[in-house]
Amino acid sequence: MSLPSPAGTPLLGHLWRWSTNPVRLLQDGARTGDVFRLRLWRTAVVGYTPDWNRAVLGDLDTFRSIGSLSGLTPYLSAGVVYQDNPEHDPRRKELNPHFHARALDHLLERLDLVGRADLPTGRFEALGWASDVVRRMLNAAFFANTMPDRLLADFLHPLQRAAPGPMIPRPLLFRRLDAAIAAILADPPPGSLAEAMSGMDGAVAEIRVGLAAGYDTTAHTLAWALWHLAGAPEWRQADTLGQVLDEILRLYPAGWLGSRVTARDTTASGVHLPANTLVLYSPLLTHRDPRLWPDPHAFRPERFDDGRPAWGFLPFSAGRRTCLGAHLARAMLLAALRPWSDAKLAQLEGDPTPSAAIALRPRGPLHLDRRW
Repeated sequence: MSLPSPAGTPLLGHLWRWSTNPVRLLQDGARTGDVFRLRLWRTAVVGYTPDWNRAVLGDLDTFRSIGSLSGLTPYLSAGVVYQDNPEHDPRRKELNPHFHARALDHLLERLDLVGRADLPTGRFEALGWASDVVRRMLNAAFFANTMPDRLLADFLHPLQRAAPGPMIPRPLLFRRLDAAIAAILADPPPGSLAEAMSGMDGAVAEIRVGLAAGYDTTAHTLAWALWHLAGAPEWRQADTLGQVLDEILRLYPAGWLGSRVTARDTTASGVHLPANTLVLYSPLLTHRDPRLWPDPHAFRPERFDDGRPAWGFLPFSAGRRTCLGAHLARAMLLAALRPWSDAKLAQLEGDPTPSAAIALRPRGPLHLDRRW
């Protein structure tokens, strides 16, 4: 079956467009069909319908993580996020109890304290503020604030850089962080996630990857949420923040693109996929499909009163690989947003257009003004 493809160049295919504006490339590809082909450093097949998402995310034995795009960055190429079966499911079963919503209840007060501390007054840049808050929340949740903040900031900062920043190996920095994590695991603070994971083999790598996976994704989401709350004060209420958060996660899914490699010949959405095919799914495209989400580019939190389409809302992926930290991320975001319910918040200038690195992020700075 011949698949459609967006415009590229004879020599480089889509590699140049991928390196300069992958979001626009995906959007152009979606206009050619529900499944399309990209010529990158290797051929990739991209789909975004619920049927495609169900096929790719529902069959861990056929659609594998090893060899996928996660392996391009050392920040994500370890731990359960990069494991395939038979190792993945037992490891996930071991980790799940510590990241369930009820298991995190004892952390909510710590997160609230961070969310209420040092709120800016006057003009501030939302992404910088959000990055600082999320880093401190991760420290509170995993280590009860015992991890040196400078070391944690040094480790996480490359995730905010454009490619190839997050892809560059940093072995000395990783060893420093691993040593600090191991020292905390040897005598973990009571009530911390480090204490919950202290007896687990491979806990250092799981925590390191968890910090990376939960940092820029959550910070960017928080910055976008503040931007839209500043522009829609009617939604700046504690009892509607859940809907606001769902709508921000729909408009700007931090995990904008996911990838798998086929372990055998298979079919998805009627498309034959030979073994060793690089397969991509895109929550960004799914979330902006007007067949699933009317007026998809508008900020309309009320749309979630009507529920959500099956396999059509994937802010934390779906299936057995649903993001392990989804409940923690939501808890951090709500804790950070609640103190703003009573604030006078105004948009000053900025560009919220999504652009892509490892995680989706605003194209430009988002300057806001806060008054009480």
